[in-house]
Order: sequence, then C-alpha cells, then structure tokens
Amino acid sequence: MRLERRAAPSRAMALAAPLLAVALTLALSAALVAWAGAPVGRAYWLLIEGGFGSRLALTETLTRATPLILTGLAAAVAFRARLWNIGAEGQLYAGALAAVAVAGAGGSFALMIAAAMAAGALLLLGPALLKRLGVDEVVTTLLLNFIVLLGVSAMLDGPMKDPMAMGWPQSIALPEELQIGNLVPRSRLHNGLLAALGLAAALALLLRQTTLGFEIRAVGANARAAAFAGMPVQRVTVLVALMSGALAGLAGAIEVAGRAGYLTLDMSPGYGYSGIVVAMLAGLNPLGVVAAATFVAGILVGADGMSRQVGVPTYIADVIVALALITMLMATLLVNYRVAWRRPAAVGGTA
Repeated sequence: MRLERRAAPSRAMALAAPLLAVALTLALSAALVAWAGAPVGRAYWLLIEGGFGSRLALTETLTRATPLILTGLAAAVAFRARLWNIGAEGQLYAGALAAVAVAGAGGSFALMIAAAMAAGALLLLGPALLKRLGVDEVVTTLLLNFIVLLGVSAMLDGPMKDPMAMGWPQSIALPEELQIGNLVPRSRLHNGLLAALGLAAALALLLRQTTLGFEIRAVGANARAAAFAGMPVQRVTVLVALMSGALAGLAGAIEVAGRAGYLTLDMSPGYGYSGIVVAMLAGLNPLGVVAAATFVAGILVGADGMSRQVGVPTYIADVIVALALITMLMATLLVNYRVAWRRPAAVGGTA
C-alpha cells in the first residue's frame, strides 16, 4: 500500500477529524482506566464533572485554559507558516521573567506587558533567522526551553529572589495595581481570559482577511511557490516568529499578573508543550484553539477529582493529552492523504 495526496481534501472530513481524534483518544484511554481497576463510565463521568460540572470546576478550567489559548495561538500561527516553534514553554517563562523585572523596577502595567511580549518575540527571532542558514528550528527552540528555565532558576535563586520567601526560590510579588482583576468573584478566573479570546478573534481575522494572513498561509503551503510569486518569504517568517513568540511571552505575563502574583519555577505545568497539542487539535484554526484549550484544560482539572474518587492516577490526564496529539496527527494525515493498495503483478504473464 502507499499514501496518495488527495487533490481536494474534504471539508467535512477536516471538520470531523478533531471529533474522531477525541473519540479515539477516549476509547484508547478507557483501556488504561479499566486496567487501573476503575469503572470506565463512572471515571469518565467524574472527569467531565470535575472539569465542567460546577461553578468552581468551570472557573478553574477556564483559568487553566487561558495560558493554553495563548500558547496554542503561538503554535498555530507559527505552524501555519511552517515555522516549527517548539519553544513556547521557554518563551512563556521569558515573558514572565521580563514582566516581574519591569514590575520590580516600578514600571507600568503597559510596559510590563510590552516587555513580556518583546522577550518572547526576541527568543524566537533567533531560531527564525538561523533557519535561513539551514539550522533546524525544532532543535533550537526546544533547546532554548532548557536554557531559559536554567536562567530563570538562576535569577530566582539570585538577584530576583524574594528575601521574605523563607528560602523558597520565587520572585517578589507584583504590586496590586499591576495584577489583573478577577473576572468572576470568589474564583481564580481573571480578565486575562478576555484578552486571550480577543487575540484569538483578532488572529482569525488576520489570517483570513488580510494580505499578511494570505502570505502566511501561502508560505506555509509552499514557500518556494510563494517566493516565485513575489512574496517576501523571509519577512513573513520573521513577522510570524515575532507574533508567535510575543503570544507565548504574553501568556507568561498574564499567568504571573492574573493567577500567581509572582514567578516560580513550577508556575507552568507544561503550558508551552500542551499548546502544541491544542493547536493541532484545533487544526491550526485560531477560533478552534479556544475550544481545544478548554477541552485540554477540562481534562487536566477533571483528572484530579476522578483520581480522588476512583483511584485512577492523575497522570491519566497527561496520557489523554498525548494520545489526543497522536490521534489528531493520524486524522490529519488521513484527511490529506488516502491509502492506495497496489495490485499484485500477474504471475507467468503480463499484467
């Protein structure tokens, strides 16, 4: 058998692919739940209830979804232009570190946000420029994650360490005037969610309704053809890198100013990496990123309640998210390619 590219991929198949991927993910995960000795139906009901079944659960899910929307958008816009940004985790921490530094120096809220976005953007600009020299951006962006985390660790154990934290490596708390207010009273859900939703809508309009958006899609479809048509491929790549890195850096600033109030090394449980899953589940659609981020956040939040009541390890949430990425990649492959079977050659004669 062989894979043949479809001349015109079906729109219905493209829309159904995420749903089928999620269904297959849950089916495969059910085997692990059963292996753990828990009733599958009850476990999944507790998973949904824990993520969406109450006011507290829903606000916690949306709180967790906010940085996932931003890192998902960062991955989506970069992947649209075939710039494989695997460094959103490092860009998120770079943005958070810049935000805390500006806040500590007495800067304004606008300056704090601008510094965070600039830090994330500049961190991705280097790999984007090195790509012109043939350096694989998957490697450079991935390795930069570790460099940034080590740098943040050094700062939190050194010049930016809060002297009142009893030896715990964390930054000083942001002043109250630089923190983002709550969106829902008596919850951790903050106004950063509105910013994330607004940016998702803005990015969707940019990709569909502007010349730059057309160029991004054209470069992603075929960079050589886009260059032959006179499009500035290198300029588009640089602009996409700046946008993607800025979105991830903004996620770090919003997480510090909206939820935590200060920077620690465990602030992000892998939001940058999960953003890749979110972007793929959304089919790189900015509006789909919102739904995918809410789904992933609901799984992560709901797994805690499920674990307490039926004894399934909380790590099942990470397994579900990882399986979702794999099944979505398979679904995307089948949307764009079809399986063709080779007929065996005739024996003892001509075919």
